[in-house]
Amino acid sequence: MTTHTEVEIASQPACWRRAAELASEAGTALPRKGERVAVVGCGTSWFVAQAYAVLRERAGHGETDAFAASETPSGRRYDRVLALTRSGTTTEVLDLLRGTGTPSIAITADPATPVMSLADDVVVLDFADERSVVQTRFATTQLALLRAHLGEDLTQAIADAEEAVAEPVAAELIEAEQFTFLGRGWTCGLAAEAALKMREAARTWTESYPAMEYRHGPISIAGPDRITWMLGQDVPPGLADQVAATGGTFLSGGRDAMAELVKIQRVAVERAKARGLDPDRPMHLTRSVILEA
Repeated sequence: MTTHTEVEIASQPACWRRAAELASEAGTALPRKGERVAVVGCGTSWFVAQAYAVLRERAGHGETDAFAASETPSGRRYDRVLALTRSGTTTEVLDLLRGTGTPSIAITADPATPVMSLADDVVVLDFADERSVVQTRFATTQLALLRAHLGEDLTQAIADAEEAVAEPVAAELIEAEQFTFLGRGWTCGLAAEAALKMREAARTWTESYPAMEYRHGPISIAGPDRITWMLGQDVPPGLADQVAATGGTFLSGGRDAMAELVKIQRVAVERAKARGLDPDRPMHLTRSVILEA
């Protein structure tokens, strides 16, 4: 039986196209060039915030910091706060928006939630909402929107994602004992998100690091039946050979890193199914974390 998660993963290329088309229309609400911006979220949204912060600074749009909503520093001055929240109900995000005196924007999937009245501007990506608890297409679609708003052409990323949803998942990836995901720059956030997907959907032992940090200790975990997976094409020289010397497997696709994340989402689902787990309903998780007052 096909799960909701599988359907949502497969729909990502179409969602990204729609987000890219929406970018110019939503541009008046999104951070303006030159503003100092804090991007906040929880879980997956925090990792997307990390990726966007690097991309925005790299594009010359202004200083950009990413924080877990619960750890956003008080007293630091920003021109705008951008809150990322699929559900629009996450307690930490709503508390932050209630307490900030800074102009705020939210990107959400649900227009019937409290974030609509708490943020000064809201971009609704309801076409990318999900029935599954595990976030896949909403996370990448909001990043596609933000990348397009920065002026990126997503044509190749979309083509790469179409390839990623079509190719078979190798048995080696379904059976592997452990995964470590690596990134550089904006893909560090995606590496952290890749590890989270494996934990959530398949209860898999995963870690994530900036790629240049991997040799400063974490490589000690590499070995047979263990995968070191680089997101993005900026592979540190010599790293693949060093992983191979441990008996481990080093992977680095030539795809856009966001499309490589799509492949990892599919691996997580296949590993869940192989273990009799339901990726739509991961253990101990709910769609949104709503804390008691």
